[in-house]
Amino acid sequence: MAIAIDSNILIDLLGKPTAFTAHAVDTLNAALGRGALIICPVVAAETSLYFESAEEAEDTLRRMQIRLSPFSWPDLHLAGRVFAEYRKQAPRPRDRVIADFLVAAHALHHATELITRDRGFYRRYFPRLNITRVGTD
Repeated sequence: MAIAIDSNILIDLLGKPTAFTAHAVDTLNAALGRGALIICPVVAAETSLYFESAEEAEDTLRRMQIRLSPFSWPDLHLAGRVFAEYRKQAPRPRDRVIADFLVAAHALHHATELITRDRGFYRRYFPRLNITRVGTD
Protein backbone atom coordinates (compact mmCIF):
# COMPACT_ATOMS: atom_id res chain seq x y z
CA MET A 1 0.00 0.00 0.00
CA ALA A 2 1.47 3.36 -1.06
CA ILE A 3 0.54 6.93 -0.26
CA ALA A 4 1.33 9.67 -2.78
CA ILE A 5 2.56 13.11 -1.76
CA ASP A 6 1.86 16.32 -3.66
CA SER A 7 4.55 18.95 -4.23
CA ASN A 8 2.97 21.48 -1.89
CA ILE A 9 3.43 19.12 1.06
CA LEU A 10 7.12 18.60 0.36
CA ILE A 11 7.58 22.34 -0.16
CA ASP A 12 6.06 22.88 3.30
CA LEU A 13 8.78 20.59 4.69
CA LEU A 14 11.76 21.61 2.57
CA GLY A 15 11.14 25.33 2.23
CA LYS A 16 10.71 28.15 4.66
CA PRO A 17 8.36 27.09 7.51
CA THR A 18 4.73 28.14 7.05
CA ALA A 19 1.46 27.70 8.91
CA PHE A 20 1.16 24.33 7.13
CA THR A 21 4.56 22.88 8.06
CA ALA A 22 3.62 21.27 11.38
CA HIS A 23 0.43 19.82 9.87
CA ALA A 24 2.43 18.41 6.95
CA VAL A 25 4.91 16.75 9.33
CA ASP A 26 2.10 15.22 11.42
CA THR A 27 0.23 14.01 8.35
CA LEU A 28 3.30 12.36 6.80
CA ASN A 29 4.29 10.74 10.09
CA ALA A 30 0.78 9.28 10.38
CA ALA A 31 0.87 8.16 6.74
CA LEU A 32 4.11 6.22 7.33
CA GLY A 33 2.10 3.98 9.63
CA ARG A 34 -0.32 3.19 6.80
CA GLY A 35 2.10 2.51 3.95
CA ALA A 36 5.04 3.53 1.81
CA LEU A 37 5.36 7.19 0.82
CA ILE A 38 5.83 7.88 -2.90
CA ILE A 39 6.19 10.80 -5.25
CA CYS A 40 5.88 10.93 -9.00
CA PRO A 41 8.55 12.46 -11.28
CA VAL A 42 6.61 15.75 -11.50
CA VAL A 43 6.79 16.21 -7.73
CA ALA A 44 10.51 15.39 -7.80
CA ALA A 45 11.04 18.03 -10.50
CA GLU A 46 8.89 20.66 -8.77
CA THR A 47 10.84 20.27 -5.52
CA SER A 48 14.30 20.05 -7.12
CA LEU A 49 15.08 23.71 -6.41
CA TYR A 50 15.47 22.82 -2.73
CA PHE A 51 18.52 20.65 -3.46
CA GLU A 52 21.99 21.41 -4.80
CA SER A 53 22.19 18.13 -6.70
CA ALA A 54 20.18 15.11 -7.76
CA GLU A 55 22.20 13.05 -5.28
CA GLU A 56 21.21 15.36 -2.43
CA ALA A 57 17.55 15.12 -3.44
CA GLU A 58 17.68 11.35 -3.63
CA ASP A 59 19.50 11.04 -0.29
CA THR A 60 17.16 13.47 1.50
CA LEU A 61 14.02 11.79 0.20
CA ARG A 62 15.40 8.36 1.07
CA ARG A 63 16.02 9.54 4.64
CA MET A 64 12.45 10.88 4.70
CA GLN A 65 11.33 7.38 3.60
CA ILE A 66 9.92 8.74 0.34
CA ARG A 67 10.58 6.89 -2.89
CA LEU A 68 10.29 7.97 -6.49
CA SER A 69 7.65 6.02 -8.41
CA PRO A 70 7.80 6.23 -12.22
CA PHE A 71 4.88 7.00 -14.50
CA SER A 72 3.10 4.23 -16.36
CA TRP A 73 1.44 4.58 -19.74
CA PRO A 74 -2.04 4.50 -18.11
CA ASP A 75 -1.03 7.43 -15.85
CA LEU A 76 0.08 9.50 -18.82
CA HIS A 77 -2.97 8.64 -20.89
CA LEU A 78 -5.43 9.45 -18.09
CA ALA A 79 -3.70 12.75 -17.30
CA GLY A 80 -3.87 13.80 -20.94
CA ARG A 81 -7.53 12.81 -21.32
CA VAL A 82 -8.66 14.60 -18.15
CA PHE A 83 -6.57 17.68 -19.02
CA ALA A 84 -8.19 17.85 -22.47
CA GLU A 85 -11.64 17.51 -20.89
CA TYR A 86 -10.82 20.27 -18.39
CA ARG A 87 -9.76 22.60 -21.19
CA LYS A 88 -12.97 21.85 -23.11
CA GLN A 89 -15.44 22.11 -20.23
CA ALA A 90 -14.08 24.91 -18.07
CA PRO A 91 -15.84 28.15 -19.02
CA ARG A 92 -12.68 30.07 -18.24
CA PRO A 93 -9.88 27.52 -17.80
CA ARG A 94 -7.17 28.69 -15.46
CA ASP A 95 -3.61 28.48 -16.60
CA ARG A 96 -3.22 25.06 -15.07
CA VAL A 97 -0.46 23.05 -16.57
CA ILE A 98 -0.69 19.35 -17.13
CA ALA A 99 1.55 18.73 -14.08
CA ASP A 100 -1.42 18.70 -11.68
CA PHE A 101 -3.18 16.15 -13.87
CA LEU A 102 -0.07 13.96 -13.94
CA VAL A 103 0.24 14.02 -10.14
CA ALA A 104 -3.39 12.99 -9.71
CA ALA A 105 -3.38 10.27 -12.39
CA HIS A 106 -0.20 8.78 -10.92
CA ALA A 107 -1.68 8.79 -7.41
CA LEU A 108 -4.91 7.19 -8.63
CA HIS A 109 -3.02 4.28 -10.20
CA HIS A 110 -0.15 3.79 -7.73
CA ALA A 111 -1.44 4.84 -4.31
CA THR A 112 -4.39 4.50 -1.99
CA GLU A 113 -4.47 8.25 -1.33
CA LEU A 114 -2.88 11.58 -2.21
CA ILE A 115 -1.71 13.94 0.54
CA THR A 116 -2.12 17.54 -0.62
CA ARG A 117 -3.19 21.05 0.36
CA ASP A 118 -5.39 21.32 -2.72
CA ARG A 119 -8.87 22.63 -1.92
CA GLY A 120 -10.89 20.91 -4.60
CA PHE A 121 -9.19 20.59 -7.97
CA TYR A 122 -8.25 16.96 -7.46
CA ARG A 123 -11.67 16.02 -6.09
CA ARG A 124 -13.43 17.68 -8.99
CA TYR A 125 -11.39 16.18 -11.82
CA PHE A 126 -10.40 12.89 -10.16
CA PRO A 127 -13.46 11.96 -8.07
CA ARG A 128 -12.24 8.39 -7.40
CA LEU A 129 -8.97 9.66 -5.90
CA ASN A 130 -8.84 9.43 -2.11
CA ILE A 131 -7.56 12.78 -0.79
CA THR A 132 -5.96 13.52 2.56
CA ARG A 133 -5.96 17.29 2.82
CA VAL A 134 -3.41 19.08 4.99
CA GLY A 135 -4.55 22.41 6.30
CA THR A 136 -5.00 24.55 9.34
CA ASP A 137 -8.78 24.72 9.20
